[in-house]
Amino acid sequence: MLRESVRSLCEAKIAPFAAAVDEEARFPQEALDALVANDLHAVHVPETYGGAGADALATVIVIEEVARVCASSSLIPAVNKLGSLPVILSGSEELKAKYLGPLAKGDAMFSYCLSEPDAGSDAAGMKTRAVRDGDSYVLNGVKRWITNAGVSDYYTVMAVTDPEKRSKGISAFVVEKGDEGVSFGAPEKKLGIKGSPTREVYLDNVRIPADRMIGAEGTGFATAMKTLDHTRITIAAQALGIAQGALDYAKGYVQERKQFGKPIADFQGVQFMLADMAMKIEAARQLTYAAAAKSERTDTDLTFFGAAAKCFASDVAMEVTTDAVQLLGGYGYTRDYPVERMMRDAKITQIYEGTNQVQRIVMARNLP
Repeated sequence: MLRESVRSLCEAKIAPFAAAVDEEARFPQEALDALVANDLHAVHVPETYGGAGADALATVIVIEEVARVCASSSLIPAVNKLGSLPVILSGSEELKAKYLGPLAKGDAMFSYCLSEPDAGSDAAGMKTRAVRDGDSYVLNGVKRWITNAGVSDYYTVMAVTDPEKRSKGISAFVVEKGDEGVSFGAPEKKLGIKGSPTREVYLDNVRIPADRMIGAEGTGFATAMKTLDHTRITIAAQALGIAQGALDYAKGYVQERKQFGKPIADFQGVQFMLADMAMKIEAARQLTYAAAAKSERTDTDLTFFGAAAKCFASDVAMEVTTDAVQLLGGYGYTRDYPVERMMRDAKITQIYEGTNQVQRIVMARNLP
């Protein structure tokens, strides 16, 4: 029922704008409005704070269905979870009440600030500093590749509070867009997900109250990594949706397109491609849903499954979208058809929230 209702909403309110959002590289406001109106913009927020209280699997299904028609729009529910999960996992009750309520209502969005110009895969090498000053912390630094930066009102920011301790000297904070000293770089010009703004976040002597720290001092990096164990599954869901959208479109196309006097769907070479695409998508879906169940239960092997789902589903998405372009032939290479957009959108799922090379390191360290 959830899938059916989200799919019909996406088909009616999000799909019609997907090509324009990509072409104009503009934020998908129509998608945000539709998702907020149907309480699907941040379904993971617990009911205690006014949220829908969706479990990890329901959240995955929502993201998957939005991504099936528009990958840029699927970053609304996905990044709202990524940005706010540190607060849910480690924040004080006061912090949860203050920031999760507006998020649940749709009055605010949440972004996640971990990466920096010189700290990507080596996130523990970050330079952003937070210095205690009385009842406040003063933050200085630059965060790079921040999804929905400039649109989101709230930012979970990781910053160094004790440079001697490396990862154990990193703390997490909630920074607000309106805090003095917060500014944003120009939107990045990207290959795909063009409707989701990616910008640098500049912190220039940003003074925030000490009670905006998430958890205890020095626990920020552990919270960041724990968050990713759960949210990598949302990237798997996004990849899954993109792949499914590409397969669905290609399947319809090959039944209509005629060559040598019959639909190209009648040719065995084409049938084998479609069979492989469907098989791989289903394998990715089973792994992703199993990982979502583990996320809900916080199983001990979650780290492995989260990394495996993200890695496998994103590799499948890249393969399936490339094959979808191939099946459409010359048409697939044009912007008049959606599969070239899906192919461009799929690529980022192999890179963000930890490259697939890093996912393989994570898996190797956490073999079940």
